Amino acid sequence: MAKSSGTKPQPIIPPRRIAHFDLDTFFVSVERARNPALVGKPVLVGGNGDRGVVAAASYEARRFGCHSAQPMSHALRLCPDAVIVAPDKAEYSRISMHFHDVLRAYSPYVDSVGLDEAYVDLTSTSPNSDGALQKEPSKSAEIAEAIRTEVRQDLGIAVSVCIAGSRTTAKVGSDRAKPDGLIEVPLGKDAEFLAPVPIRDLPMVGPKLAESLRVAGVKTIGDLANIDRRWLVNSFGRIGEVLHTRANGLDAVPIGSSHHSRKSISRERTFDTDVIAYQHLRNELARQTITIGTHLRTHQQRARTITLKLRWKNFETITRSRTVTRPIYSTKALLHIGGSILDSVLHSQRGVATAEGINRADLIRPVRLIGITAGNLVSNELQLTLDDLHRNQLPSTDCLFKEELLDDVIDTLRSRFGQHVVKRGVEPT
Repeated sequence: MAKSSGTKPQPIIPPRRIAHFDLDTFFVSVERARNPALVGKPVLVGGNGDRGVVAAASYEARRFGCHSAQPMSHALRLCPDAVIVAPDKAEYSRISMHFHDVLRAYSPYVDSVGLDEAYVDLTSTSPNSDGALQKEPSKSAEIAEAIRTEVRQDLGIAVSVCIAGSRTTAKVGSDRAKPDGLIEVPLGKDAEFLAPVPIRDLPMVGPKLAESLRVAGVKTIGDLANIDRRWLVNSFGRIGEVLHTRANGLDAVPIGSSHHSRKSISRERTFDTDVIAYQHLRNELARQTITIGTHLRTHQQRARTITLKLRWKNFETITRSRTVTRPIYSTKALLHIGGSILDSVLHSQRGVATAEGINRADLIRPVRLIGITAGNLVSNELQLTLDDLHRNQLPSTDCLFKEELLDDVIDTLRSRFGQHVVKRGVEPT
């Protein structure tokens, strides 16, 4: 009788089937579901007037060159016959919640990345007789079609979807499935599917980065996949390595809250001696945002909510939060928001000498502890939202992009040569 080697058989891990669901022209579709007379007409959802901005444009309006984030006055010059509809955020939120509820009814692994889009892991979807989940990737397209049908029946809105082996491929593919289509990338064919796609369509590649890559001869995602990875890292830092991996269809970021047990990251400090100097508090806040920002970028996450915590000398503790519509992970953005909350709190207290001179004034009321939390974490992807067009909570998108590239370079240098090799201007001396 042969002896057992004692080695346990390794579990067979099936190829991932990741789907990206995207509601077609979401705001426009909601308005058309409520008012069928808008169907077939060029529709612009957004604010009218001199400072109005387009939040969404129908496909009919896009043919004239209209698009989101465009001044409404300019859009109307391109398409004078367009119908303008004022946005209804409450209704959009209600429809969005229903859409995500449908997705979660089919899979426990869902990552929402906006009102109208989400990633769903369809690798594990069909229950066994004992209720456990079995791996049946071959059924992913059938399940995705069932979701599309239910969304259309319940909400009157079309949803496009791509199923692939990675988030990146699924995201790129869902754009190509529009309008109202379904694409399934065959197993192991992610890189092949991505290869002919223009580099600008790769998530995380903005216009300036695309131009820098174009100068280096990179015009398609396939060009990026085939370029030397070391050159990308040397030229663009950590983001270069991330982009190279994604261009090769190897993005392995997990889907669903069950994979991300950490919902926030925080740092705080109790001072040995109560602090009365404003600049001391700002310097400590800067140190904390550096640590948090580095963590977020390392784990490919962004934060929607920033919370400041202050404890006075008498142990009275207050927390103040601010939620942004465009998730952030840059150190400067974190400090910008944390600092503005701090200033607001101190201005509301009698402990500030003068409202105009807060940067120079000492505090009358001593502070025992200061802390900051980045919460409501989401994956490292951005989507324009309606509120982006009406709020001015952060520096411009172009400015934020530059800051994030700078963070990537600094992170790379520090990982190679130590934490103290370089400092930013926002850091305490």
